[in-house]
Amino acid sequence: MNKRFFTRASGCAFALALAFLAARSVTKVYASEDSERHDSHADATLRNAARMIAEGRQTFRFDTFGDEAFWGDTLHLHEAIKGASLGGVGPGVSPKTALSVGLKVDIEALLSHGNGHLERRDNGSLRERGLALLSQVNLDDPATTVALLRANAVVGLTGFFDASGGLRSIGIQCAFCHSVVDDVVAPGVGRRLDGRANQDLNVGAIVSLAPNLMPVANLLGVDVPTVLKVLGAWGPGKFDAELLLDGKGFRPDGKTAATLIPPAFGLAGVNLHTWTGWGSVTHWNAFVANLDMHGKGRFFDPRLNDPVQFPIAAANGFGDLPHINPDDDRITKKLPALHLYQLSLPAPKPEPGKDFDPAAAKRGDELFSGKAGCNGCHVEPLWTEPGWNMHKAEEVCVDSFQADRAPDHRYRTSPLAGLFTHQKNGFYHDGRFAKLDDVVNHYDSCFSLSLSDQEKQDLVQYLLSL
Repeated sequence: MNKRFFTRASGCAFALALAFLAARSVTKVYASEDSERHDSHADATLRNAARMIAEGRQTFRFDTFGDEAFWGDTLHLHEAIKGASLGGVGPGVSPKTALSVGLKVDIEALLSHGNGHLERRDNGSLRERGLALLSQVNLDDPATTVALLRANAVVGLTGFFDASGGLRSIGIQCAFCHSVVDDVVAPGVGRRLDGRANQDLNVGAIVSLAPNLMPVANLLGVDVPTVLKVLGAWGPGKFDAELLLDGKGFRPDGKTAATLIPPAFGLAGVNLHTWTGWGSVTHWNAFVANLDMHGKGRFFDPRLNDPVQFPIAAANGFGDLPHINPDDDRITKKLPALHLYQLSLPAPKPEPGKDFDPAAAKRGDELFSGKAGCNGCHVEPLWTEPGWNMHKAEEVCVDSFQADRAPDHRYRTSPLAGLFTHQKNGFYHDGRFAKLDDVVNHYDSCFSLSLSDQEKQDLVQYLLSL
């Protein structure tokens, strides 16, 4: 073999080997950089999610979206709360009265007020410290309610104070309807439980206290006594989100048109929010914040321009609220984080033996997916249909009154997780069925299931176990 060729070939082989090693090194460097970029992106995603959930919780619990301009400045609800003795009107609202209409007290906020942190646990349990604090105040005095507002301890309500410490306005938050407390200190006094429907909250009775209901009466085209009649019919745990859209205060049978306040937990993966499926969770957040809470923001839903279905909304342009300077918009910028926080709220888990009978629930599980056919609509583990989870009234053997107040004229298949937490005011959108037994009997009749009494009881226990 030619020596020069051999030397040249060896040189080429050596050069190729070097190139291969260099390429491997470069590949490793790029792979390492790629991995670092991927890890960095994943970390950034997790950090962003944690930040948004924290922001969303703050919004859910404490943001009024500027609605104090309506509840306080316009309706003067704060004047009824503080009473004549504090410069307001009437007898005022004492803590006992506030608790009787379903308002809740955040004991952690109360104990930390003025200290910047909770007192040391070795000073006693949370219950003991809470009871000791409550024993020092007059629960029959509206001034105590004002003090609770000053401590930001009334769940869902924010008081606004002037320079001298006087209550000058009041606003509400999402937590007003969708948070309760664990009653660790006393009924209505404890630690926050976000996402649960406040079944004790008598929204109608609270709004009725407002000294100036003329703006509501004028919007509805009725007098104040009529407004008070409508509000008085709601009762605990109910609210009518459509009243200021269509003016329908009562059903054809004379019962209130208000519906149960739904829970705000267990919504991840669920297509539509609300009993009648107005839209996604974030659509409903924008709807409620603008049209029901009366915050300051921008809202668009052209379906509200229908003068037949939504005469009040159409007449007042609610389907396309005026464009607003982004700096003045108190709602839109809060929607993404609020949405993520609500989707992160898990459904509470029932306790076997306390909340349901495990043996019966096991038998009910088989019925749910088998003979009763419940899983056909309440699909595990979403407990509603993946996809378009809506049905016409005749499909579920009920009247269409409430469905016809919504754009699609249908009822949503409600998720069932955490069902054991909201039994107080009945079931279905309007609480028409007092007990779960009545719901099961309804579907047994509607779908001709021929369930035995034992099977019905087993199915109820399974529903309570979800």
